[in-house]
Amino acid sequence: MDVPNPWEQKNNDEELIKQRMSRVKHKIAIISGKGGVGKSLVTVNLAVALARDKKVAILDSDLTGPCVPKMLGLKGARLDAGPAGIGPATGPMGIKVVSMDFLLPSDDSPVIWRGPLKMSAIRQFLGEVNWGNLDYLLVDLPPGTGDESLSILQLLPNMDGVVIVTIPSEVSQSVVKKAITFARKMDVPIFGLVENMGGMVCPHCGQLIEVFGGNGGARVAEEMGVELLGSIPMDPRISTDSDEGTPFVVMHPNTPAAKAFKKIVERIEEKVKQS
Repeated sequence: MDVPNPWEQKNNDEELIKQRMSRVKHKIAIISGKGGVGKSLVTVNLAVALARDKKVAILDSDLTGPCVPKMLGLKGARLDAGPAGIGPATGPMGIKVVSMDFLLPSDDSPVIWRGPLKMSAIRQFLGEVNWGNLDYLLVDLPPGTGDESLSILQLLPNMDGVVIVTIPSEVSQSVVKKAITFARKMDVPIFGLVENMGGMVCPHCGQLIEVFGGNGGARVAEEMGVELLGSIPMDPRISTDSDEGTPFVVMHPNTPAAKAFKKIVERIEEKVKQS
């Protein structure tokens, strides 16, 4: 009786991942030190801004709390399987999406997995999905520095860099430093910091109100020696659009927040050209 060799399977998986990712020009991970900072929201809107003239995909690797599909109006979508591999769902602007959410029977179904199962799922998403030819693959990592984040950064060949999301609260700023240190220990280039909820634009007078205190993102960026890619002001329509599955940068392109997203994308594209 032949006994399966786990090392041989691991090597096969990694070779398949390498083949799939060879068709992706640029791979960027979006990470945060803690939850609740709007990391997935930033991922989705950056993807939409990039997709105006690029082929873009999102891997939602937050296995226990996937929310990218809802933000792109893909709730209820399913993945297809064929000879070429697993087919991702397609959202606005032609963005390809793979998420654990597509595999769950209902919204209230939890994913109760230990590390090995999570790593197996990540390997399948990277190696068995037919991503096709892409300009950008954005990987929305779960909060913190756990199994999923570690697996992605170890498995993805030639990662271009990471974008780190925070908000201007002292709690978030203290935790985001761990994410920056994590990326450095993994020897992955850090494109910079994105400050979400960077104040709120008054709908009546247009003045920026510093809800959490000003310049928090800039202080952390300076202290940790990374670039502040941009600060996104709060806009109630961001939450409304996300709940309705309509990307904010498409629905309200002339708002300060949408313009901030676009400037961040421009800076990321400059970083990619330099890498």
